[in-house]
Amino acid sequence: MTYLVVNGPNLNALGHRDPAIYGTLTLEDIQDRITRKGKELGVELSFFQSNSEGAIIDHLQQNGPSCEGVIINPGALTHYSIALRDALADLSVPIIEVHLSNIHAREAFRRRSVTAGAVSGQIAGLGWRGYLAALEYLVEESSNN
Repeated sequence: MTYLVVNGPNLNALGHRDPAIYGTLTLEDIQDRITRKGKELGVELSFFQSNSEGAIIDHLQQNGPSCEGVIINPGALTHYSIALRDALADLSVPIIEVHLSNIHAREAFRRRSVTAGAVSGQIAGLGWRGYLAALEYLVEESSNN
């Protein structure tokens, strides 16, 4: 069982990008923690990050159909990318949208998620732990089906 973990624009800057909001862990640190959890759960993970909307969509279209589920932090694409929303909607696997910060308690423009309507659920405001919660959920859902 392979799960995709996809991160959007600016998440490669974690660790030094506004640590009061996004924390001090780097994306690599977070991926290491997700990998450890994946090993505990007996699943494989495939990580992808891009600052390019098209690259993310291409990756989802190429790899999404053959995976068990997707964890995605679309970053700023959350708030305006209809193209990403459509790519997510085309997948037939469960998808969890993750945000490190609570987007619903931030600036008005961050409170709207155009991608949320195309995913199974959304986790926001739990920091890096949101990825672990998403993975646990997806693995449990896969074992129930």
